[in-house]
Amino acid sequence: MTIERRAFDTRSIRRDFPILKREVHGKPLVYLDNAATSQKPVQVIAEITRYYRDTNANIHRGVHTLSQEATQQYEDVREKVRALIGGRRVEEVVYTSGTTMSLNLVARGWARHRLRAGDEVVLTEIEHHSNIVPWQQLRDEIGIVLRFIPMLPDGTLDMEEARRLIGPRTRLLSVTHASNALGTIVPVRELADLAHAQGALVCVDGAQSVPHMPVDVTELGADFLAFSGHKMLGPTGTGVLWARHEVLEEMEPLFGGGDMILTVTLEESTWNEIPYRFEAGTPNIEGVIALGKAIDYLTALGMDQVRAHEVELLDYALRRLGDLPGVTLFGPPEVERRGGVVSFDLEGVHPHDIGQVLDSHGVAVRTGHHCAQPVMAALRVPATARASFYIYNTPDEVDALAEAVADAARFFGGATGATGAAHGG
Repeated sequence: MTIERRAFDTRSIRRDFPILKREVHGKPLVYLDNAATSQKPVQVIAEITRYYRDTNANIHRGVHTLSQEATQQYEDVREKVRALIGGRRVEEVVYTSGTTMSLNLVARGWARHRLRAGDEVVLTEIEHHSNIVPWQQLRDEIGIVLRFIPMLPDGTLDMEEARRLIGPRTRLLSVTHASNALGTIVPVRELADLAHAQGALVCVDGAQSVPHMPVDVTELGADFLAFSGHKMLGPTGTGVLWARHEVLEEMEPLFGGGDMILTVTLEESTWNEIPYRFEAGTPNIEGVIALGKAIDYLTALGMDQVRAHEVELLDYALRRLGDLPGVTLFGPPEVERRGGVVSFDLEGVHPHDIGQVLDSHGVAVRTGHHCAQPVMAALRVPATARASFYIYNTPDEVDALAEAVADAARFFGGATGATGAAHGG
């Protein structure tokens, strides 16, 4: 299927997102919580309705027309995913409910059966909890050892320490491609080369990279890649685990039941072929089909254009917020080293209070620890406010964000005399 390239026109793009016409507290909605979930274009919304109106049937099991149509539409999305991330084979695309499930599938389906007590898994201090907790559970269960690459004050990784930590006992490197809390883009290929030199595999959390920039699994050196549909214009409850075919062959299913089996007797069962052995039960059929429309949308824009747009917004936002008295910006100062995320605090004001003032201006940001409590601990802050950008955001919305933050400073009265702070912890 050939996707016709379209011009990157933010005004035209915004017309595809009905929710952006909303007002919040009498103000136009400025949605800057895209790292949590993205909004959905009419093409995706309409596809969900179309499926239930015209095609609704279970897949893989029926010989009737509706089932055959639904199955074909569902399976066609695997090729779209494969093409998006540069995979070799459609069978390497496993559907999941999201990044969290994908990472747990790696931990339970691969590592639980391949690692032994004393084997080491290397993570980083900037991981989302979803790439920490499964490994802690496995550590407690079978005795693996966890090593963490430290975060430097500017939010980047200590690569010298990485070279020391990745060693002969390392069996897996599991690392985020882009931090959801700081925006830090991790040099995955450099880390992957270190891991592969030790015979270890590489798992990449792509939740914050696949929706926002060109990603190629071969160029990354990934053996596993996990990402979510809802962060890339698709429905919630959709996600992907991509893995090299030979690695998937080594994995055990996480769930047992319908569609993941070839034969079942009262004595034993045999598993279906890849990828179906990992997809037990009735899946999120309409969600996956609608995810295909989201991929079409992004592919038509071009992921290079998506990235370029976010870099422009990010650069402007860092300058606008950095000029405000009392604001501290966290994460790498160079836009080339970070995704479209600005994490900040305001002197003397709790991030939750910042969020409430911003909401009164119609500006939606995320406040809290962002499921990255070790990052907050390293920064020595309880939480931050986080603005995150996507294809439909504009410089005017960055201005609205900056004006709302300035209003928060005036409202709480504690930050007006301070000077803007630099990046870092």
